Formats: sequence, C-alpha cells, structure tokens
Amino acid sequence: MTERCKVMTMNEKECCERIREIKKFVRYPDGAKMYSMGLTKFQGLAKKAKACYKIGQLVLVNTEILDEYLERFRITNEDFYK
Repeated sequence: MTERCKVMTMNEKECCERIREIKKFVRYPDGAKMYSMGLTKFQGLAKKAKACYKIGQLVLVNTEILDEYLERFRITNEDFYK
C-alpha cells in the first residue's frame, strides 16, 4: 500500500467518525460505510433493530437506536479473548 493510499484510508476513517458524531440519521449506503459493513448486512441490522424511518421512498436509519441494538451482541465470555 502506498503512502497516498494510507492517507486516503485515514481520511475516510476520520470522515466516517465525524459523520457519526454529527448525524443521527443516515441513509443505508452512508451507514454501511460508517459501520464498516456491507449494504445488505447494514440494512438487515437496521431493520432488526427497528431503527428505520421511511419518508416517501427515503429510508433513514437512527444510529442511536442501532448502536443500542449492537451493544446486545457484545462478547463477554473470557474464553473468546484467549
């Protein structure tokens, strides 16, 4: 990986973190980037978390609700971390 690619990757990561701090509601593609996952996986999680808001054909995901839902999957078993 070249130095330029490393810089671009860091800037994308910083950008996503800033977006997360600023935006409460995101569209599916933006949310998938923010959470570093595929679009289909993000859509599924958002629906399971019941974090979706539909306005006409626009769907927005509430990141606060999604974060609370994701916290349920935290692994606390010590054996996992060995």
